[in-house]
Amino acid sequence: MAKSRSESQVKRAARSRRRRGNKASRAAGEYVKEEIRHVRSGKHGAKNPKQAIAIGLSKARRAGIPVGKKKRRTS
Repeated sequence: MAKSRSESQVKRAARSRRRRGNKASRAAGEYVKEEIRHVRSGKHGAKNPKQAIAIGLSKARRAGIPVGKKKRRTS
């Protein structure tokens, strides 16, 4: 299993992706990858990968990565 990275390392990787001209979703992918790694190692109580994706995107939004708006959920 890959070694977990600190929040600043993830933020740095996401910012460098944006500077290189990658899409926002690619930059947010750094946060998502980190969250999936946390779920698989048991750090989170998330039950499935979709929850990890949602957590990662939320963290990316808070960090200022211009990720798209949340999709409306229909019941």
